[in-house]
Amino acid sequence: MPRPKILYVSDLSYPAKGRRYCDEDIHLTAALQQTFDLAICHPTQAADLMEAFDTVVVRNSGPVIDYPEAYTHFRTTAKATGHPVYNPLTGKADMAGKQYLLDLTEEGFPVIPTVDTPDHLDRLPPTTEYVVKPKAGADSHGLKFVKREDLGEKQEDVLIQPKIDFRYEVSFYFVDHDFQYALNAPDPAQRWELAQYTPSDDDLEFAQKFIDWNDLDHGVQRVDACRTQEGELLLVELEDLNPYLSLDRTSDETRARFVEAMTGSILRSLG
Repeated sequence: MPRPKILYVSDLSYPAKGRRYCDEDIHLTAALQQTFDLAICHPTQAADLMEAFDTVVVRNSGPVIDYPEAYTHFRTTAKATGHPVYNPLTGKADMAGKQYLLDLTEEGFPVIPTVDTPDHLDRLPPTTEYVVKPKAGADSHGLKFVKREDLGEKQEDVLIQPKIDFRYEVSFYFVDHDFQYALNAPDPAQRWELAQYTPSDDDLEFAQKFIDWNDLDHGVQRVDACRTQEGELLLVELEDLNPYLSLDRTSDETRARFVEAMTGSILRSLG
């Protein structure tokens, strides 16, 4: 039987702060080549090349706000032709923008409370400082800390959140609906200085809520959360488009298990 062909999308030169996208994708592609015929391309080339491949695996491709026309062309072409994409383009979280943070707030999920207008500040916990970020932002692009008196009356296409005094951030990594591993950043000032983290049953129940809500049939997702001073976990972000996996911060056994899970997931997504 012929081996499935993967078009693996990555921006190997993207200058991610505290991370090396290229190293992670070199490792992952080397492992996936044991099962698939694979070629790597830049995200701006994916739409034009994907017809020759069985599926497109979108990985560390950088924030799509850096190439909006190419990304729109890719999504439009894939949907029009029904071409398989991994992760599927049906994600409701970061893949579709930041609206989900407003939706989850309204639905009562454990998420950092979020509004999109100063008129609704009364819906947020009392605070003297807010986090303001673009709805279309990614990778901390455009994020600002703003005093209440400096918010002004109108903010166009932004999200407003209370600045949370948290103990640490923690990320939970999933393939399909299955938990794989967790990492945390013990120092709030060093987001990508990650250590292995053993989640409690309550932690896993928290993360699973968001995976179940997003309901992707296949794919890799990262649930980012912060631990408040009171001990509560609150969602910071649900990354379902191209989550960096920080595989270099895991054990050899964990990496091997993750690759096995991802390989199986891609094969299942092809039917």
